[in-house]
Amino acid sequence: MKLFFKTKIIQPKISSGDHVMLLQKISSVSPEEAILKMETSPDGLSAEAVQIRLQEYGPNESNYQKAPKWYRQLLNAFLNPFTFILMVIAVISYFVDNVMAAANEKDPSTVIIISIMVVFSGLLRFWQEFRSNRAAEQLKKMVTTSTTVKRKNKQPEEISVTQIVPGDIIKLSAGDMVPADCRIIHSKDLFCSEAMLTGEAMPNEKSFQAIPNATTQIPLMLENLCFMGTNIVSGSATALVLKTAAQTYFGQISEKISEKGSETEFEKGVNKVSYLLIRFMLVMVPLIFLTNGLIKGNWMEALLFAIAVAVGIIPEMLPMIVTANLSKGSIAMSKKKVIVKHLDAIQNIGAMNILCCDKTGTITKNEIELEKHLNADGNDDKEVLKWAYLNSYFQTGLRNLMDEAVLKHTEVQDLINLESDFQKVDEIPFDFERRRMSVILKMKNGKQLLICKGAVEETIGLCTKSFDPGPDKELHIEQDAQIPLDENVKKKILNISKEMNEEGLRVLLIAIREFGEDHPANYSKKEESELTLTGFIGFLDPAKPSAGPSIDALNQLGVEVKIITGDNDLVAKKVGKDVGLPTDKIMLGEELENHADEELQKKLIETVIFAKINPMQKLRIVNLLRQAGNTVGFIGDGINDAAALKEADVGISVDSAVDISKESADIILLEKDLMVLHEGVLAGRQTFGNIVKYIKMAASSNFGNMFSMLGASALLPFLPMLPLQIITQNLLYDFSQSAIPWDTMDEEFLEQPKKWEAGSIQRFMLWIGPISSVFDYVTFAVMFFIFKANSPEHQSLFQTGWFVEGLLSQTLIVHMIRTRKIPFIQSWASAPLTAVTSLIMLIAIALPFTPIAESLKMQALPIAYFPWLAGILLTYCLLTQLVKNWYIKKYKEWL
Repeated sequence: MKLFFKTKIIQPKISSGDHVMLLQKISSVSPEEAILKMETSPDGLSAEAVQIRLQEYGPNESNYQKAPKWYRQLLNAFLNPFTFILMVIAVISYFVDNVMAAANEKDPSTVIIISIMVVFSGLLRFWQEFRSNRAAEQLKKMVTTSTTVKRKNKQPEEISVTQIVPGDIIKLSAGDMVPADCRIIHSKDLFCSEAMLTGEAMPNEKSFQAIPNATTQIPLMLENLCFMGTNIVSGSATALVLKTAAQTYFGQISEKISEKGSETEFEKGVNKVSYLLIRFMLVMVPLIFLTNGLIKGNWMEALLFAIAVAVGIIPEMLPMIVTANLSKGSIAMSKKKVIVKHLDAIQNIGAMNILCCDKTGTITKNEIELEKHLNADGNDDKEVLKWAYLNSYFQTGLRNLMDEAVLKHTEVQDLINLESDFQKVDEIPFDFERRRMSVILKMKNGKQLLICKGAVEETIGLCTKSFDPGPDKELHIEQDAQIPLDENVKKKILNISKEMNEEGLRVLLIAIREFGEDHPANYSKKEESELTLTGFIGFLDPAKPSAGPSIDALNQLGVEVKIITGDNDLVAKKVGKDVGLPTDKIMLGEELENHADEELQKKLIETVIFAKINPMQKLRIVNLLRQAGNTVGFIGDGINDAAALKEADVGISVDSAVDISKESADIILLEKDLMVLHEGVLAGRQTFGNIVKYIKMAASSNFGNMFSMLGASALLPFLPMLPLQIITQNLLYDFSQSAIPWDTMDEEFLEQPKKWEAGSIQRFMLWIGPISSVFDYVTFAVMFFIFKANSPEHQSLFQTGWFVEGLLSQTLIVHMIRTRKIPFIQSWASAPLTAVTSLIMLIAIALPFTPIAESLKMQALPIAYFPWLAGILLTYCLLTQLVKNWYIKKYKEWL
């Protein structure tokens, strides 16, 4: 047996299944057997054994994912396909326009323009993410720096937790963090808070007794185990270290979140769109190059033209527009007390259609409150509250969360005089076996009163009578009617307790016994007998008042909220009911383990509440929901949430969360309120809408231009536009779109989750793009036949006319595409976008008449051209609106 445990279970880098087996088997045996199985002794390990195990298992440290170094963040800011292509084009342009060109023909303008675009976009993205990472708190160690260990031939001593090894015997007491996964071998009044792992607000009672059926239970539910990262609330213990570092539950979570996260919906969407446009460019640009080279015979000119077209067809402003939109969203959200660590999360939160919430602190207040105080008939009674208050007020042991909840009811002091009416005589402290505690008070009449508060099962067996405490103004004892606690009364009391449990309440009984004046002051457990039951007190971590309305608001935005908690199903059901979630289908962790992924994926969609869920199960739920095509958000603040936070499309934590959760999150809330998320969803959709505006505008416009370029290259005896003119037009058009991040979205757009769909963008491009080509060819015909710009000698007039029409139509189409409504009538763009596009249109009209025109090889246009231009633009807008209405009717979408 010893060999089995040595080779199979305490081997480094074991699987999670082996880890669970070890915990279960050690939990099922006595403390003495547990010590033998770990090949140690009650006096601890020898110095030699410690050194061997340190070499075998390594120091007791967990790996944390740290923010990348600034230079890696800087590099990542420039790593996107468009930036790469632009840099390639810039290099080619540099060689063609400067290295290979004659001295009087060198032209660095293309390289300069492209470089400015790349550098500005990359630096903007780098600065925002660098600032966000710096604003988020640095990851801190989750365990105490030292712990008390007992080793052979030495007195117990404080050592660094990094030096703890499996087999060590350690001491734990109130206030300590547990430094490893441990088996308790001796304890006294031990309570451990495991909220960080389980999500349960109440501290758990711990014992050193063996659990015979441990192999059938989840390790986190075993009462004789303590886990790394949890903390001791009260009592003391001696514990046997089972697992350290990465092999602990905490370590497994830490390692999981150190892995590279899977691709989010935002990243998938941007990549799909990017590669769609790149494929389009790789087809069209070579075609234009070959057409010009073969027809006109000037291959160098054809190459320069193709390079200019490539720059024009690439939405080089995409990284900048995306980053500017995300940065603007980040700033807007920061004003609502939200820190955005990763910019991509802003769009992800807008695309989110499922939000998974940890219960404690997110849906609930994370505060234990005294919810009910009932007498033996199950009716609300302040008399019971007064008995409970006296018990909690006069006890001298470490007060737990339930005592603090009772003592918040200071209104009791208006009914009784604590100091003059009562004097403490003695106290019988809590212990695990009894699961109760009592205080003994001397009353004004000289008699002594024992008030006992304890668990229902353990306390009801000590009661022989029950009574209604009577009126609320005084503490009656002798005057109140008492009845024997027979089986019928006991059954009634147990039913009331069960009903309270089903409401998610943790229930305690309050019972009393009166003693004479001459009773000795040293009370013991034997006096806790022949008690009279007074009633019940029930505790709950209640739902936040804002939780229900927040969930309703999210539902109206198409976001389904699911609760995933480590707490029990009764509590989860109560909280779900309070916030308006359906509670007819609740899935427990045990049930979840019995389903294969494919079967479970179907059940996840219809299940709203998940209870008794461990950290790895949370991760599995998030994974499967994402695999089903959902964009999943997850909000949590404990160690138990860290892995799921990392895996979700958008991980959301709070500034009061444990550090490992904040490190795993994309967004940190300064207030843990779901209504803030409602605002975040709207900001995300606004951001997404403005990004898609740019992409669809750029894609459709560029697609149309390519058809125009291709046709003009084949039909005209000269270039339809010079490379420098294309670059200038593209730069001005990009500037007109720079205000898109400040534009608004129609309210209808914000009502449902929005996801990246490359197919939608491709469809949009194919239908809307050619419209611009139609009017480009109309412009060609007007310039060629009406204004006789049909020879190389008059190409400047032709190129100027198309330059102006192309820039005006592209800029005007910004207003046509930005809304599914009729622009300028049913929907106006924001003031910044209206101002910028108006300015660019004025520049387009005025440019041929300025001194700059000569350097761009353009000339002044005849006045007669402008009525034609107005007619072309007006017809273009009308046709676009007609096609838009048809498109929306057919495909039920626009942006």
